[in-house]
Order: sequence, then structure tokens, then C-alpha cells
Amino acid sequence: MKLEKSVVEELRVRPGHEAALAKRATMSELGKAKGGPPKRSKKAAAEAELHDFVEELEAAQELLYASATHAVLMVVQGLDAAGKDGTIKHVLSGVNPQGCEVTSFKQPSSLEQRHDFLWRVSEALPEKGRIGIFNRSHYEDVLVVRVHPELLGDAVTGPPKKSAKASSARAGPAKNSAQMAKEFWDERYEDINAFERHLDRNGTRVVKFFLHLSAGEQRQRLLERLDDPSKHWKFSASDLAERRYWEQYQAAYEAAITATSTPWAPWHVIPADDKHTARALIAGILVHAIDDLGLSMPRVSAEQRKQIKEARAQLLAE
Repeated sequence: MKLEKSVVEELRVRPGHEAALAKRATMSELGKAKGGPPKRSKKAAAEAELHDFVEELEAAQELLYASATHAVLMVVQGLDAAGKDGTIKHVLSGVNPQGCEVTSFKQPSSLEQRHDFLWRVSEALPEKGRIGIFNRSHYEDVLVVRVHPELLGDAVTGPPKKSAKASSARAGPAKNSAQMAKEFWDERYEDINAFERHLDRNGTRVVKFFLHLSAGEQRQRLLERLDDPSKHWKFSASDLAERRYWEQYQAAYEAAITATSTPWAPWHVIPADDKHTARALIAGILVHAIDDLGLSMPRVSAEQRKQIKEARAQLLAE
């Protein structure tokens, strides 16, 4: 059972169009319209579909691994408590661990800060035949740092001018801070698009997911972390601190997704208030992404077939 193509298209942000996050639902109806017993819960329906999609993903990943001609990069972004860790755990639950690798990107180290912002993700790209999962990614550098530009120092607005005489008449009027900031972020989006285009041209399919969570659901999940001792380890004071910037993060995601959803690396906005449905949707979209590569099992040569026949005869003769 494949996820309906119309659902994939509905969740995909069409290149050249606005992400329109404010108009997109944070709760999906997947599983509700599929029927089943009348008393079947939405959770049970979503889990059943996730099970089916995970089985399909297992077969698709085996084909990807055997062909070894392409790689898949799965990018997962979302605010605190959006369900990134759980999504990765459940969606990849049926995949051979030898065929995938998860990389979590946190605050850049001093070494990473001495390189360009794409350097650290370049180091973690999957090799052909494998699925690479980025739990957060290079998009942190157009999200967190856009909400907190102080992390970049004077990189956005530029260093202070030494004197007014330094400006040449041929350079035109001086740019204000807002203009310089816009150019800075636009250039970062261009860098990301070029980087992902390069990956696609060289055999790495980039599939990006934004877990679209409502403010009310985030509040509830943070409260659960505080009320359940077994979840205390997940809580960080920064979670509440960043929640104060909810509107700023929504604006940053809107701008980034709109600018970087491309034909070669599309964004999918996943309704994330129901984590079970979100997982099923992502698994289904991943299956489509691998299927679209048009892969096939490696061909066996005449010499290999001869060796197989001889090996079989030898084993039967024992």
C-alpha cells in the first residue's frame, strides 16, 4: 500500500510558491478516511499505515543499498518538542542499520565555526547506497541564527565603517542594515540551493521535512516533560526561553522553506500535532522518494551465473 500521490503533493511546498505555514494544518486526517472498524481509533489507523509504509521502506532501502548508485538524505527540522527524535526512531525502525546513519547537529563547535556553515554537514553526507538522516541540519544557520543574529556578530550588518570617506562615489549610496541583512540571508538561501543541487546532480536525493507543530501542542508536550519524571532528562531551560520567540521562528521557517523548496530538494510540511500520523506520512513520502529514483537490482553477468551454478552443485554434492 503506497501513500497516495495526492497526499504527497498536498504536503509538498511547490517551488516558487510561499510555504504559507499559517494556512497549513498542524493536524492531519490521514487514517481517518481509510475506513476500518467504526471504533478504530485514529492512532490505531495511523500506526497500521506506518507499519505498512515501514515495510515498503525496508524493501526500498534494500534496493537502494544493493544498487549503490544513489543516496538519500532525509532532513528533519522542527521546533522543540515537535517529535524529531521519535519520528526518526519509528520511521527507520524497519531499515537495516547498516544502510542508514543519523547525524544530530547541535551548537557548532569552535572547529566548525572556523569553517563555512555548510562544512560540517558536508562531512556527514551519506555514501551511495545509504540513507542519511539529519536531525536538524544546515538549516539551523538560517533559522536559529536568524532569530538570534547576535550569534553571527557583525556578519549580517557588516563591520563598522572606519570613515565616511571610505565610500566611493562609484559604489552608489550606502546600504542600510536592513538591506545588508536581506542580502545576507538571500545569499545563504542561494548557497543552500546550490549545495543541494550539487548533491542531487551527483546522486543524492534530498528530501526535507518540517514538523509543523501548533503552539498549544508544544505547550502540552513541554508540560508532559515536566510532569513525567521519566521525561525530565529531555527538558532544557532553553526550551522555554526559545518558546518566547515563537512568532520569530515561524517567520524564519516561512522565509527559509519558501526560498529553498526546489524541484531537486522539496520541502514537505508535515502536520505534527498527531505524532503517529506525522510518522506515517514521512515514511510514505520516503518510499515515494526512493521509488522515483527508478532503481533496479544489479544485473548478474554470465560469469557470475556460472559461478552460482557451480557453487550450488558443490553444496548439493556435500
